Amino acid sequence: MERVFVNYLVLFAALISASFSATVQSTPKPNIVFVLADDYGYNDIGYHGDQIKTPVLDRLAASGVKLENYYVQPICSPTRSQLLSGRYQIHTGLQHGIIGNSQANALPLDSPTIADKLKESGYATHMAGKWHVGFYKEEFMPHNRGFDTYYGYLGGHDTYYTHMINYKSKPYLDWRDETGPVFNESGLYSAQLLTNRAIRVIKGHNPDKHPLFLYLAYQSVHSPLQVPERYEKQYKHIKDEHRRLYAGMVAALDEGVGNLTAALKDTGLWDNTVFIFSTDNGGTVLYGGNNYPLRGWKGSLWEGGMHGVGFVAGGLVDKRSAPAVAGTVNRELIHVSDWFPTLVRLAGGSLNGTKDLDGFDQWDTIIKGNKSPRKVMLHNIDILYRRRGKPLEKYVHIWDTSVRAALRMGDYKIITGEAKNGSWVPPPDGRHYDLPVIKDDPNKNLWLFNITGDPYEHHDLSNKEPEVVEVMLRMLKAMNETAVPPRFPPSDPQSNPALHGGVWGPWQ
Repeated sequence: MERVFVNYLVLFAALISASFSATVQSTPKPNIVFVLADDYGYNDIGYHGDQIKTPVLDRLAASGVKLENYYVQPICSPTRSQLLSGRYQIHTGLQHGIIGNSQANALPLDSPTIADKLKESGYATHMAGKWHVGFYKEEFMPHNRGFDTYYGYLGGHDTYYTHMINYKSKPYLDWRDETGPVFNESGLYSAQLLTNRAIRVIKGHNPDKHPLFLYLAYQSVHSPLQVPERYEKQYKHIKDEHRRLYAGMVAALDEGVGNLTAALKDTGLWDNTVFIFSTDNGGTVLYGGNNYPLRGWKGSLWEGGMHGVGFVAGGLVDKRSAPAVAGTVNRELIHVSDWFPTLVRLAGGSLNGTKDLDGFDQWDTIIKGNKSPRKVMLHNIDILYRRRGKPLEKYVHIWDTSVRAALRMGDYKIITGEAKNGSWVPPPDGRHYDLPVIKDDPNKNLWLFNITGDPYEHHDLSNKEPEVVEVMLRMLKAMNETAVPPRFPPSDPQSNPALHGGVWGPWQ
């Protein structure tokens, strides 16, 4: 009798264990939808400025977590490479410039992409939009870097209707899917094409088979300034043509995100989705963008070049937050390279097989409000960029201050070399803004700011706090010693699309 009772207990325990295991295993992995806007200014989302309206993005951000100490890179390829790899550009050789369509250059194959890792974790992986991390060989194409499907363009920018980019002043098609060039989309606006493709992916997705990873990298709002008239008409009161067209392009982007999220809700995927919105760099003032009150714009090492617009929303954010995070403003230090470990671990994946990452898992920082594990953030070290001024003798034993570089350490940010376009540009709304007058010596090549106390970079502390300068220059030196040589090859004449059916694509 006693043996029967013991056997019964063992059987009961096994049933309970099996039931618990089945419950754990039946908990679905989260869907992950990452939307990346292009050249989107800090002042150009509704909750940062009042000239351009973004009701969809505002509602999404208000339902989740606004990332207000979030950083990307000053230009396109570096941001995208760090998002996909979790590694600083000094560790991938992409620390100088962007990847040109005719350059034999790409994000190296020595480490998996985020799509590779999520696919390894059981995800269906899809991409629509701008690639811009190299395509000169077939193995660098999106469908060979972890994405099951791809639809969009490979280079840095296209026309929005004809989907072409020039080579030696002649336009060639840069629009394709994973099977090859797509020739029949001319005349259709890219923001709508990309949104519609993403919606088709969502509607065709079977959540019973796989969780979803969707990377939607909009062309909007990069130049050229093109938009259907109905969007521009919403801003007919804006007199500046560039700003008016840009505002219309933002409206089209906002509508696209609204249609995308509606599809996620209609298909029942939203409740188990983490939705991330980010820009790739600051806005381009010459093409209608605005980063006020930040200093500088796209391409610069000032805050306006790389202090990103970003937020996290989605049905799963509310479910997993403790306490609820709706409307939270997160001011912890977060970098675009952090998405790689954050999302791979959120998906239950492994970081095995990756090279040393520069990103940190920020999920508990975002959802629970924990302190960021990131204390230091390298903006870049570019030894190929033109030098500015002469190395300061005071620090020459540590660092050549004529070299273009920038680093964040806690509250402090240091810039050396050529920072580029460092003015403050007010939003063109007709109001008066009392902005500082820049009187920097053209050979000045060292700045130090307390970004927490002076987020708009008005007060250079480099002469007042030499001890901080020295510590940060030593840190730049140590980081540079880990760098791989930068790759920036000349244009390859074999890339000429005229040699490949009039279409941009792999040529080696």
